[in-house]
Formats: sequence, C-alpha cells, structure tokens
Amino acid sequence: MSRVTKKASSVCTDSPLSMNEVCRKMTLMRQILTSCFGPNGRLKQVHNNVGGHVLTTSTSTSLLQAVSSSEPLLKLITASILNHLSRFSDCGLYTGILCFSLIDHVQKSGLRPSVAIKINKQLLEVCTSFLNQEDCGCKVNVDFNSCQSLVTLARSVISSKPACVLTGGEQQHISTLAVHAFLLTVPCGDTPGSPDRVRLGRTVTVSIEGQFVLDSAVFPGLLVNLPDMQLHPTDSERTRREPGPFRLALFTVSLSGDLSEFGEGSLEVHSGSPDPEDLILDELLKLGEQAVTDQVEVFMCQRVIHPVLQHYLRRHGVLVVERLGIALIQPIVQMTGAQAVALYQTPIPPEAYGQVKGCCVRTVGSREMLHLLPPREPAPAVCTMVLCHRNDTMLNELKAACQRAEHVLRLTLRDPVALLGGGCTETHMAAYISNKGTTEAAEVALSLGVSQSQYLLGLDGFCSSLEAVALALVHDGETGLVDLSYAHHWSVPQGEAVHSGTVLQGEAVHSGTVPQGEAVHSGTVLQGEAVHSGTVPQGEAVHSGTVPQGEALQRGDGDEVPATCGCGLVERSARPGLEWTPLNTRYPSRPAPLVVGKDTPPQLRVLDSFTAKLNALQVAVEMANLVLDIRYVIQDVN
Repeated sequence: MSRVTKKASSVCTDSPLSMNEVCRKMTLMRQILTSCFGPNGRLKQVHNNVGGHVLTTSTSTSLLQAVSSSEPLLKLITASILNHLSRFSDCGLYTGILCFSLIDHVQKSGLRPSVAIKINKQLLEVCTSFLNQEDCGCKVNVDFNSCQSLVTLARSVISSKPACVLTGGEQQHISTLAVHAFLLTVPCGDTPGSPDRVRLGRTVTVSIEGQFVLDSAVFPGLLVNLPDMQLHPTDSERTRREPGPFRLALFTVSLSGDLSEFGEGSLEVHSGSPDPEDLILDELLKLGEQAVTDQVEVFMCQRVIHPVLQHYLRRHGVLVVERLGIALIQPIVQMTGAQAVALYQTPIPPEAYGQVKGCCVRTVGSREMLHLLPPREPAPAVCTMVLCHRNDTMLNELKAACQRAEHVLRLTLRDPVALLGGGCTETHMAAYISNKGTTEAAEVALSLGVSQSQYLLGLDGFCSSLEAVALALVHDGETGLVDLSYAHHWSVPQGEAVHSGTVLQGEAVHSGTVPQGEAVHSGTVLQGEAVHSGTVPQGEAVHSGTVPQGEALQRGDGDEVPATCGCGLVERSARPGLEWTPLNTRYPSRPAPLVVGKDTPPQLRVLDSFTAKLNALQVAVEMANLVLDIRYVIQDVN
C-alpha cells in the first residue's frame, strides 16, 4: 500500500542534556519521585484527560507504569527502574532519585561527562567494596531463628507505602502476617533434589473490601471463594466429616457439555443419529463413574460442571467445586501434587490425582470460603493471606506492599543481611567515601587520568547525591542532619532545627587558646584564625563555617534532636557529646562504625534489603553514566 504522505526524516538531537526542555522534564520527574519517598511521602493521582480510572499511589512500580513521557531519556531511565523492580521489588524510588541527582550534579558542576563517568565508576566500586566488607558499619545480620529482624524488614517495606493508610498498630499487624506467610512457604527439613536449591511455596492473596485491617489473617492451605448459590447442602455436610486425607481431581477443561466448547463451525446430524449433547453427557457421566470408583472425594474444575454430573457426584458423597478461575490452578497443583486434566474423553490417569489433608468452610468477612488444608507429606507449602481494608484503593496498595515485602524477605534467604534504613546507610556511606576519596585524591586522580580538582569535584557531587536520597525522606519542613561521630541521618521537626554553621571540608579551627566562658564576635571563620563566636568550652575544637550574625555555633540540645537516628541504632541518650551538621555539608571527620554484632539490635526501627539496595545503587550509577554519555538522540517521527 502506498503512503498517503511522504515519509519524514528522522529528527536528530545533539547533546540532549543541554536542552532546557529536557532538563525541565528530568527535574520534574525527580521532584515527583522525591515527593513520594519514605513513610511521609505524598500520594499521586494519575488519570488521563478524557477521564476513566484514577490511580492513587505512592509506589514506584504503579507510578512509573502509569506516567508516560515522550522524552527518550526519561523512557530509558524509567525502563531501567522498572526492570530493577521486576527482579527485586524494592528501592525503585531510591534508584530514580540517585540517578537524577548524579546527572544534575554533573551538569551544575561543569565537569565534562567523560570525566564524571570515570569518577562515578571508581566511586561505585568503592561503595560496592565497602558494602560487601564483613565489618561494614551499615550492615546487620538477619537471624532466621528470631522473627524480630524479619518483622522489621517487612515493616520497613510496608510503612514506606503511605497510600496504604495504616496506623502504627496496623503496620505491625500486617508486617507480622507477612513474615508468618513467608515462613509458611519455606520448607522445613530436607528437601528432595539438589541441597543447594530450595523450592519455596506460594502465598495466595485474597482481598476483602470494607473490613477492618486488623481482621486480616493468614491461613495454611488455600481459601477458595464460594458463592452462596454454589455451596450445596451435601457439600456442607461433606466438609464437616472427619479430616482426610482426601483424594482430589482437578480439571481445566470445561465440563459443561456445551457444543460451543468444540469451537466454531457447522455440525451435521443425520436422521436417526443420537443427539450430540446426549453423547457428551454420557462421556461426562463415565468420567464421574471413574472418579467415584477411584474414591475421589474432592472434584474441582476451572470452568463450569454440568448440573447432571454435579448431582451424580454429590449423590456419591463427592465435594464439587466449579468456576475456580485460572489463578488458583497452579497453587492447587503445587499444594496437592495433582495434575490438571485438560481432557474428559479419556480416563483419568492415576498419577493425576492429588491429596488434601481436609477441607472446611470458613466465613471471612462477608464471604464464605472453602478452606483446603495442605497434605501431611513434605511439599512446597501454600498459604493464603486474607487482606482487609476500608476501600479498594487502599486495598490494592496494601496488596502490592505485602507482595513486595514477601519478595524482599525471600531475597534474604540468598544473602541473610540487611542495611540500615532511614537514610543512615546513605549518609554513613557518603562520609566514608568522602574521607577515603579526600585522603587518596592525588593517587586516584592520577590513575583515572584526571586532575585532582576534577576528582574532588566529582567526589563532592557523588556524596551529595547519596545524601540527597536521605534528604528525600524529609518532608513537612523538617531539617535533615548528620551526626559528626557516626554519620547517621537525623530528622528534626520544623521549628526545632539545631543551630549550626555550614561546615567546610578540610577546614577546622581549634580553640585551645580561648578561655572558658569567653564570648567573641561572629563572622566567617577561616582556617588558622582565632575563633570569635559564642561561648567555647575550654579545649574543644570548633569547625569553621559561615555563622550568621548573632548566632552561635553550638551542639543541639536534647529538646531539639530526636531520641534516635533514622534507623534507630544510634541513641542520643547513650552517646553523649554528639554533634550534628546539616546534610549536604562536607566535614573532615571519619565516621566511626558501630559494631552491630550477629544479632539485630532491638532498637532498630528501619531495615532495607541489602540485595535490592546494592543492585539499585549499581543501576542508578550505571544509568546516570549512560545518560551522560549520550551525544545524539535520533527519533522516528512518522
């Protein structure tokens, strides 16, 4: 077919990052991701111009899938984040914020992209090496003999989704359920096959709208929805008998007996020939006879079962369940060991039967559900998590959050460690590489083939980008601080900011000659000059910085700084003499690692997945380098 209009030439854009419109769109996307970050993040409503469904969410997966952009660079970054989330389920917003921050700092610093890429690669290696160290101050071991660290890890995922709208007690309840469901899917004892490979079970989620969140529960086995019209009196009697095990048969083919199941076309019936529907019904009844002969006690079908076949089976004491839907077929196969039968014209092979330990009817909210209990034999466990919430939007977010929490818990089986949350890993890691990079600047710059000033400029941008992730947790006018001893993140409510000057990297002024109690004038303190600001205790050191007129450079008191840092590991009462400075200021002190030990400290409030965050860090840096390295964008406009 010939074209109606002449094919237009492709559009080639030179240096896309130098275009104001591209930078504006990237800045906007960064602001959107930043405003969603953390437990106090803002919700987003996404809908199109012509109406339709309105999505309310704060999760990165839902947001990035719903928000479309015509900008190729944004599409590239979005695709990389979604690919990371498809594998790890967590740290999507972290990846986006860090990636955009790295790009933004390179543009503002004036570094050549080729130089910035070299520096970013080297600093990524330093971060990866640091996080993989046994004595890393950001890691804690996850002990599977205790549920404490697992519940903390699950609660950190669930509480970071504000669209779930949960109270503190509800967060704890759902987190405990998530850990319970996860542990039910982990096989106990020896597993058949290779000892290095463990086949995990499955969690099936059932959502019930209009119930209290605290009504949510976890049940071993499967809950199958049963409409009132489907539960026959003989089925109710069958579920009240003594527990089995019961033999189970499962069909994926329709047993309705309709000719339409054979597809489209014409059917010729000669005069005197038997009715085709009667022939099909005879085949179905033969199937029922075999099921009764083989002592099948639970007969299940993905689709519809013919009423005559149902009556025959129930008359012989068989529990009949139809209209299962395709979503439950695989969990039933996994739990019972049955093989889904796709034909009814041939006899059922003996190996196709499965087993259930028992079955009963449970009332969950407003629903009546058939509870299939898992068999006693060792098999990949299947459990059902019943999630309740007040409306559909909150329920969808809660379901997604629980699924992500389960995935994060499964990642800990491969690598049983976690990272400190609440922004403390980012601030501690930024302080570590800042100190290491400053100390080794001359040597590293020479090996990279860049000047020392360029390396220090790239180092500052990398550290600022890490701290930007911690700052993204701060909302509602709060002030983000970092302590000068352990480099952990602290958040001070609005109006209670600690008075502190801006500490400049590498500049310190000692006040050993200043008499105790002597007050002097404020101003810009330079290295080597006398300190003339505030009351300086005898023998203490004061870091230089710009101190506003009439304001003292001092430590925050107990009424201003919260009791613990963001992750909860550093307690203010247990560490007297702590000093703080605002985030995104360089300070010369080397952070002292806290020895966490083998067990998770009880005061830890927030933990992040080690595997997910490490991969997110690598994806963010590599994607930022890729975007910085793009010189031309060629678009087909036809």
